[in-house]
Amino acid sequence: MAEKSFIQDSLKKKLDQLECHFTWDIKKDDLDFTNLRNRLEEQDKLDLGSEEGAARAQCSMGYLKFLLDCKEEALTHMSRSEALIKENFADNNDRALIVTYGNFAWINYYMENYTECECYLKKLQNMYETFPVESSSVPEVLGEKGWTYLKFSRKYYDKAVEVFQKAVELDPTNSEWNAGYAIALYRTETSQPTIDSPVIKQLRQAIDLNPDDDVLRVLLGFKLLNFSKELMNESEKLIETALNQSPEHPHVMRYVGMFLRDQGSVDGSIALLKKALERSPRSSFICHQLATCYEKKKINLFTENCYKAGDHARNQSIYYLEVATSLKPSFIVAMCQLGLQYGERHELHKAEEQFDKAFETAKDKNEHLQSVHFYYAEFQQYSKRQEDLAIKHYKECLTMNPDSSEGKRSAKKLMKIANKHLKENPSDWKANEILGLLYQMKGEMFGDTKSYAGTGDEGNDECLHNLLEINCKIETLYKDA
Repeated sequence: MAEKSFIQDSLKKKLDQLECHFTWDIKKDDLDFTNLRNRLEEQDKLDLGSEEGAARAQCSMGYLKFLLDCKEEALTHMSRSEALIKENFADNNDRALIVTYGNFAWINYYMENYTECECYLKKLQNMYETFPVESSSVPEVLGEKGWTYLKFSRKYYDKAVEVFQKAVELDPTNSEWNAGYAIALYRTETSQPTIDSPVIKQLRQAIDLNPDDDVLRVLLGFKLLNFSKELMNESEKLIETALNQSPEHPHVMRYVGMFLRDQGSVDGSIALLKKALERSPRSSFICHQLATCYEKKKINLFTENCYKAGDHARNQSIYYLEVATSLKPSFIVAMCQLGLQYGERHELHKAEEQFDKAFETAKDKNEHLQSVHFYYAEFQQYSKRQEDLAIKHYKECLTMNPDSSEGKRSAKKLMKIANKHLKENPSDWKANEILGLLYQMKGEMFGDTKSYAGTGDEGNDECLHNLLEINCKIETLYKDA
């Protein structure tokens, strides 16, 4: 027993030094296993990437199977990864095998196959002796690490940026690492980029290195949409070229579909996204985009008083949201949108169930809680006509992050509610409190809160004067929100 414990401890120390999925601080709670498995299987089935991508997908699937306690299946995927690497990288497969062999060693350790574990550790040690640098600085390792962070969870996108940046610095002409770096920057860019921003520069560089990558071409097209007319023309040309060159690529189709919808061609977007879904039937992303298209179509039809057609569009939106949330059980925003749609259809119990699930998931995953508060406030305001509850959740949303898109939208909703009450009663206490909160959230306090929150005397002239002045300032502060 003591000997077994000594062997375990000795191996564990060596394993902790490896570069592979087991040492990259990937937390199970951050993963949506159903969605991740679907995407990895799609990549393998459709052969969407290069040989490197196929080997990477098998390696990641092996780790995923291990997390699901399917260790024998995990070893099978690792063997496929190894075979693909040896078949396609005869010149430098040692570097490409580092992560796969590291995963092999860890899985065998957990299966108590200590002899096999030691065998892979020795293979790795022999490889390291031929490298002039530490394994953590090998571009192939950094590239695999970056793609893993991009694929496994949005929580790791910032880590992906750092890893890919280092890989590109070490191997500037490698198209794989440049593409990964461009995509990571694209996903982490939160504000409108400038023409010389890192994301646009990196997208151009990645396309120069691999002119056949039409996914990158579409992403660059999206980033250039809101610039000058000349760049908008370039944007449209990039997107058109991408679709012409890769008309069957589901990732290209889905992005072009989004472009068409944003340009007002909702039916064209639906047609293209349905075609993409045929190629990628387990894509929660495409289903969500279709739901968004039908939601927009519903609004247009109701505006034109086409109620029957509008109801059909809403039902289609609900259908695709249901599919999206089944394919990706942690799809919090889609859950909320589904709850809103159920509310519109007067299925209030089903709506409440969706929002309960959304709140629970958001708290467990520690993400999108602000969005859930906003959508739930809309549900309470429009479907249940519970204004006090709506105000409560708009306030929760606003105070979590006033400068986010949800925070700004909540501010506008609260301002409309306050103004409605002011028209009915200029000294309304509820409106007074709302406007006071909005002004505080902008960091420009009018003065002592109590001076405009009122004293309970609705006839107080000073209170009314303060209220009206704050209202004017709030209108100015939030007019562009």
